[in-house]
Amino acid sequence: MQLTSTTVDVPTPDGAADSILVHPAEGRHPAVLVFMDAFGPRPRLEEMAGRIAAQGYVVLVPHLFFRQGRAPLIDLGQLADPAARGRMFERIGPWMRELTPERAMADADAYLDFLSGLPSVTEGPVATVGYCMGGALALRAAAHRPEQVVAAAAFHPARLATDAPDSPHLLADRIRAEVYVASADQDASMPPEQQDALDRALTEAGVEHVCEQYDGAPHGFTMSDTAAYDEAATDRHWDALLGLLARALPSHPA
Repeated sequence: MQLTSTTVDVPTPDGAADSILVHPAEGRHPAVLVFMDAFGPRPRLEEMAGRIAAQGYVVLVPHLFFRQGRAPLIDLGQLADPAARGRMFERIGPWMRELTPERAMADADAYLDFLSGLPSVTEGPVATVGYCMGGALALRAAAHRPEQVVAAAAFHPARLATDAPDSPHLLADRIRAEVYVASADQDASMPPEQQDALDRALTEAGVEHVCEQYDGAPHGFTMSDTAAYDEAATDRHWDALLGLLARALPSHPA
C-alpha cells in the first residue's frame, strides 16, 4: 500500500501542534491518534505510524510539547546513549508536569477534531495508542471521548494506577473502548501492584481489556532509537496492537 507522510500543524487553543500525519495515498480510512513518548515526534515514530497506516488507517502523531517549540526539542543523537537519559529528563520533566490531564484532554479534542475533518478519514469511531507517557493519555482520551474511541492501547506506560486523585485508573468506568495495556517488568514506574490495580479497575467497570506484563522488557522497549529497545517485545507489541485495531476498528477503505 502506498503511503503519504507529511508534517501538519494542528490548531489548538494554545497554538499549532506540529504533528506527523501518515495515511494511505488513496481512499478514506479510520483514524488512529498516537500519543508520543517523552522524546517527541521523530523518524522512529514516523516509522511506527507508517506500520499502522499500512493496515489501512490515517495516523496522527502530535507533538505534545508544542508549547515549548517545534520538534525536535532535544538532541535526538543522544537517544541511544543511556548516560544521557538523565540529562534529557532534566529538560523534559518540567514539560511533562506542565501537560496536566486537563490541558492534555483539551489538546486531544483538537487532535481528534482535526482528524475528523480530514477528507481521508471516514466518519465514525477512532482508536488511541500511547507509548511511555503517552500510554496514560491514550486511556484518558478513551475516557474523555467514550462515544468516539473504540480501541485504546498503552505500551510501556507509567503510573496508570497511583494514589493520586487524578490517576488514570479512576477513569475506568467512563471507558467504552476495548483496552490493551502492555507493561514492562523492568519498569519501576509501573510495578506489579499498579498493574493489578489497573486490571481490577477495568474489570470492575466492565471494560473489555487485556493487561499484560512483558517479562524481560525494559521501559521504552518499542523505541529502536534508544538503548531500551527490545526486538522480541516490540514484535509482540505489533501483534497485539494490530490485532486490537483489526477487531475493534476494522479498516474498510472507501
